Amino acid sequence: MPKTEYIGLTSDQVENFINDGFVKIENAVTAQLAKQCRDELWADIGLSPDEPEKWIHPVIRVASKASPPFVEAANTPLLHKAYDQLVGDRRWLAPQGLGTFPIRFPSPKSPGDDGWHVDVSFGDDTPDFMEWRVNVKSRGRALLMLFLFSDVGHDDAPTRIRKGSHSTIARELLPYGDAGATLRQLSASSYASTENCEVELAIGAAGTVYLCHPFLVHAAQPHRGERPRFMAQPPLLPKGGFDPALPPSPVQIAIRRACGLMRFSDVPSGPA
Repeated sequence: MPKTEYIGLTSDQVENFINDGFVKIENAVTAQLAKQCRDELWADIGLSPDEPEKWIHPVIRVASKASPPFVEAANTPLLHKAYDQLVGDRRWLAPQGLGTFPIRFPSPKSPGDDGWHVDVSFGDDTPDFMEWRVNVKSRGRALLMLFLFSDVGHDDAPTRIRKGSHSTIARELLPYGDAGATLRQLSASSYASTENCEVELAIGAAGTVYLCHPFLVHAAQPHRGERPRFMAQPPLLPKGGFDPALPPSPVQIAIRRACGLMRFSDVPSGPA
């Protein structure tokens, strides 16, 4: 049987990723596989789609899943092609599972976790989460990914995305050099520098995946719909550190354009 060729992202989609900080891929995971994953998560949290009277919490978290359906969902041929296109040919590690899963339920209560933020990627050996770090080379994270395992509409607590905010964050990280900034430092202004960005909602049918730049500012929100929202928000891990001998990936190009850099060797080694 001939090998199936996956076209992957168009050149316009790659350029939009560089400019906007994310790309939406519909049918990245089949609806059947998404349901398998969703059913397994229902079992894990001890609840049922047929007993809404027991949905008493606005959000329940499952840390990670490494069973076959989740490994398959993270490694579809279409996604592998997109990983290559955005991060660089095989410059990433194939996911061995997915997580975390913030499962959001219809509720009048505040979820308590709906602030704007970027995901930090190293320094997690420090007990204080606010001291975890991110640097301008995005050490430890190649992509932020949002896997929709249920249909997500406007009222179903879709993740809010500040379009183009990754460029602002890249410029703010540049003076910190390789050492990077802590989450506390980045959060000090409550991301006011990105508050004028257009807000996009991560909506779509089950099986949709958003591949996002690691610096994209995003936030949760309360669930005002009727059916729970199932989503995973894992990182795509890089295979290694920055290699100046390789051509820049779209992730790197976005950072360079934002910072006015010709190459990553122009990044200062520490705070200016």
